[in-house]
Amino acid sequence: MPAFARTTLRLLGLLRPYRRRVLGAYLAMSASTALGLAVPAILGRAIDWALGGGSAAGAGQSPGWFGFAGLAEALRSAAGPGGPTPAGVLAAAAFLLVVIALLRSLCSLAEMYLGAWLSQRVAFDLRNAFFGHLQRLSFGFHDRAQSGDLMSRAIGDISKVQTFLGEGLLEAVNLPLLFGAVVGILFWQAPALAPVALAPLLLLILITLRFGQVIEPRFRAVQDQEGVISTRAQENFTGMRVVKAFAREPWEIARYAQENAVFLQRRIRAIHAFADFFPAMNAVVVLALGLTLWVGGQQVLAGSLSVGGLASIAFWITQLGPPTQNLGFLVNRVSEAVAAGDRLYEILDTPPEVADQAGAVALPPLAGRVDFVDVSFAYGRQPVLQGISFRAEPNQVVALFGPTGSGKSSVVNLIPRFYDVTGGAVEVDGHDVRSVTLESLRSQIAMVLQDSFLFSATIRDNIAYGRLDADDAAVVAAAKAARAHDFILRLPEGYDTIIGERGVTLSGGQRQRLAIARALVMQPRILILDEATSAVDTETEAQIREALAALMRGRTTFVIAQRLLTLKQADLILVLEGGRIVERGNHAELLAAGGLYARIYELQLRDQEHLASRVLAEGGA
Repeated sequence: MPAFARTTLRLLGLLRPYRRRVLGAYLAMSASTALGLAVPAILGRAIDWALGGGSAAGAGQSPGWFGFAGLAEALRSAAGPGGPTPAGVLAAAAFLLVVIALLRSLCSLAEMYLGAWLSQRVAFDLRNAFFGHLQRLSFGFHDRAQSGDLMSRAIGDISKVQTFLGEGLLEAVNLPLLFGAVVGILFWQAPALAPVALAPLLLLILITLRFGQVIEPRFRAVQDQEGVISTRAQENFTGMRVVKAFAREPWEIARYAQENAVFLQRRIRAIHAFADFFPAMNAVVVLALGLTLWVGGQQVLAGSLSVGGLASIAFWITQLGPPTQNLGFLVNRVSEAVAAGDRLYEILDTPPEVADQAGAVALPPLAGRVDFVDVSFAYGRQPVLQGISFRAEPNQVVALFGPTGSGKSSVVNLIPRFYDVTGGAVEVDGHDVRSVTLESLRSQIAMVLQDSFLFSATIRDNIAYGRLDADDAAVVAAAKAARAHDFILRLPEGYDTIIGERGVTLSGGQRQRLAIARALVMQPRILILDEATSAVDTETEAQIREALAALMRGRTTFVIAQRLLTLKQADLILVLEGGRIVERGNHAELLAAGGLYARIYELQLRDQEHLASRVLAEGGA
């Protein structure tokens, strides 16, 4: 099945839960279309009666149908031997047209309401499905994805699908219904004239099909570029402080303008398609009407067709005009929706790289033992860890030390199973982390990352984020332990203060302490601190370390840090280089070994002594 048809069917499947409302919308639309088709018949019949002076217009009269002949016959009987007058016939026609207009209004109202309801409901379902799937996708996906592009898909692409599945889909069904009805009517009313009137419409179908082939890839290119400029804008807004700090505003403006120019060019290419095809579509309808009047006029003169019959046929052809003009917009909507659907399903069809395996069990409360058994790990094809083996016992503090890129963060990311190992196994209390459910594993692990991300919410909500049932006492206790309580009380609304996006209204040290409090309120069995004190000054770091020393008891704690004071307190230090453990032991043992750890320690100690001597010298001066 072609990709276009496959995506279209998948989009239509979104309406399956709402079959009854879809049926109601189509019934209302069909009734409105049928009533609209009755109007030319009534007008043509009225013309014939009026021109005939209240009697049939002779051999060329248009057949009486849609109930008008019966109404006319009733008027004839009520008027007596003389029959109804032309004025009476026209009055009856006018009355019937008013009734039809009122009924069409009611049908149109029902059609519009149901169409709008369906489009909104499908968009609601699709947004939930898309957002939910993004939450389930693994770290590996989000490492590669661009948040601006995801936002473009979540908002712009879903909006295009919503438009198509509402009014666009109703119009897509109404057009062939209307065309089919007009074809049937014309062959019934005027078999000799129908082929002449309808022949140009075959050309219209070919033009429309070609237009769809041209416009769909162009709209896909437009929407892809829309994702690119959304990413540019999102990155710029997030990194505005960096932009201004380096005075890079002109460069950012030029970079955005360049991508925006590409977006404009792709939009113009799509507009060119409309400019090429729309005049041809309109010309086909005008051609059909012209041929109808020319050939039909000769039939009227020959007496084989009445004036009212020709007028009715002309009115039916004219009724195809507005839908034909909308045909291009309909193809536009379908093409946009299919291109948007492709982009949405590209994400929705992406399976999580890390998910609960079949038969995964809930992890019981942990004691906190962690074993790495000959672990290897790679990001894609790039190896990161090789042959990592160690055991961390409950109550131990394990420090990971090594140069940038040595694999420290990768080690701790494997414990909560943010990624899966490519070889070996990671075990907690003897359970392979792949054999237990992610929720039961991660609920017993708390992390404080180097990037202390905070949400646009209250201080209280940010601290309780990992444990929504935490009461005020637990929140305050965690804040005190993280040495955040005092500065929180100095804020305008205390714990009810709403902090800005990503916590930009707070200092780096304040954000880091709130992130630590967020981890502590969970009372985890395993605690992971990834450069958790990197954003605080020495005095604040000392306060936090003092609080953490008590809170680490009874927990397995993994610490990634470069400051020697933190490493000295660890029960086990693992020194990594090139993705391998090259040394292990406590601080004293590693110093005595004289390896990489000792060399880096001496360099840092020498730098600290040099800095201290400079401060003393400058103070004396």
